[in-house]
Amino acid sequence: MIFDDIDSIEALDLCALEQMIRPSPRTPRSTKSAYRSAMMLNPLKLKHLNKIESLNADLIMLNLEDGVPPQLKRRALLYTMFCLSRLTHPKPLISVRINPLDEGGKEEIMMLNPLKPDAIRIPKIRSPKDVEEVLKIVDPDIALHLSIETKEAFEKIIDLKLSDRIEGYFLGILDLLNDLGLAQSILRRENPTITYILSRFLIKSATAGVDAVGFMYQDYHNDAEFRSWCELESQMGFRAKSALGPKQVEIIHEIFTPTQAQIERAKAIKARYEAHLAEGEGGFLDPEFGFIDEPIYKDALLTLKDQPNLC
Repeated sequence: MIFDDIDSIEALDLCALEQMIRPSPRTPRSTKSAYRSAMMLNPLKLKHLNKIESLNADLIMLNLEDGVPPQLKRRALLYTMFCLSRLTHPKPLISVRINPLDEGGKEEIMMLNPLKPDAIRIPKIRSPKDVEEVLKIVDPDIALHLSIETKEAFEKIIDLKLSDRIEGYFLGILDLLNDLGLAQSILRRENPTITYILSRFLIKSATAGVDAVGFMYQDYHNDAEFRSWCELESQMGFRAKSALGPKQVEIIHEIFTPTQAQIERAKAIKARYEAHLAEGEGGFLDPEFGFIDEPIYKDALLTLKDQPNLC
């Protein structure tokens, strides 16, 4: 647990709360880490923040934007900062989703910088110029996550990659549909428009060299439908998806983690190819896996690359 007494913290006024925040950031991550699940948390709920270090999500997204009423946004920010100042464990990764830059987001970035969350997620991006502005004010040690939720950002996915600090694109499909003037009722797995949106988002993100994170499915109690979306997106090539809670995280991890058989196959191909390559043979017929050459080897590496909990 992070907080000893939640009730006493909730009773503090904003000035007293701000005075208790110490700019002593938690142990930073050593390298960029892959994540399958990005679980959203409302920072106004201290009982949820208190469990962060025990959650099984690969990344926790502290959400200052949606779900926080305007009159409580300052308190949500201070709770987030208070939490960050007391976290000590480097897992899970922590990203903070701020408000739009012209709606308090710039000020939130400046206050978050000393606490060094793993990443800051920027909503309502529309152009590379917006990204340039963000890169100037976010601490260089903090990675950037961009919400792809406007028609302009969706059109310029590749152009938005202005720095290696931009590690994740998060598809905000409901906002995107609204910005495109399309009804949310078309959000069905068999709809070709949705298939196109998902495919384009994935391929353009991959082309830019940025992790593509699937959209948030909001019907939290419909596990069967959520599972179906995860299966579809996994088949398409997605390796990560947003989640609303622990139940969705469990489903994501089940579907987006390679099976033991896939892992063992990849390890065997890697070992056999490297052994043959050391003898000057870049392609060979394997009795178990058929013909193995560099493309097959690279696919095996992709299976093993950065997968959480494989070591």
